[in-house]
Parts: sequence; structure tokens; C-alpha cells
Amino acid sequence: MKLLLDTHILIWAAEGSRLPKTVITAMEDTDNELFFSVVSIWEFVIKTSLGREGIKGEGALLRDGLLASGYRELEVTAAHVLGVRDLPPIHGDPFDRLLLAQSRVEGLIFLTADATIARYPSNVMKV
Repeated sequence: MKLLLDTHILIWAAEGSRLPKTVITAMEDTDNELFFSVVSIWEFVIKTSLGREGIKGEGALLRDGLLASGYRELEVTAAHVLGVRDLPPIHGDPFDRLLLAQSRVEGLIFLTADATIARYPSNVMKV
């Protein structure tokens, strides 16, 4: 499977936080391709610059660590942005909506722990 990991899962993994077993299994499965989006790096940088509690670190280090660990970087294209218009208005967070649109356009499974995102009708795996 090709998996796009939600921002919070990337942060948990980078911080060494306790990940749900389903996430660990998916990440360790060598048949899976793991992707991260530049949207997640952008979200991370904004949250750290605002001093968001519980989120610390440097965006460049997060990106470098993901690339060194074999994750593939997903850039934002116009097709991704336009894909947001096709999403039902279930979730209002622009970062999450763009991540979900990216996963749909690219045919990736979106891995998240967010129950609201899991309400979307396709390509979401709730952990």
C-alpha cells in the first residue's frame, strides 16, 4: 500500500511518542510505501513558530529525518489544490483538507488518528 501519513502521526513518530500498534505495523511493513507531504512540514513549522504546546523541533530536521528514513516527499500541485473542492464539508481544517485531497488525487491511503477525517467516504485508514 501507498500511505500518506497525517501530520500528527509524523510528529508522534519523530518525537518517539507511543504510536498505535496499527501505525507501527503499517510503518514497518516493507511492502508499504510511506509518504509525507510538504503540507505537514508547513503545518509543523507554523505550530512550532506559534509555540504550540507539545510540539517542538525544527521543520528542516523533521524533513531530513523523514527522507533519511525512506519516506517519499509529496509536493503540492494545482491538481491537489483543486481536489479540495471535491471534498464534502466534513472537516474545516485547511491543512487536513489539502492532505486528504492529495491522498485522493495520488491514489494514496491517508493514515490518521483523527475521527473527523475518518468520516470521509474513501481512502482513509483510521488508527
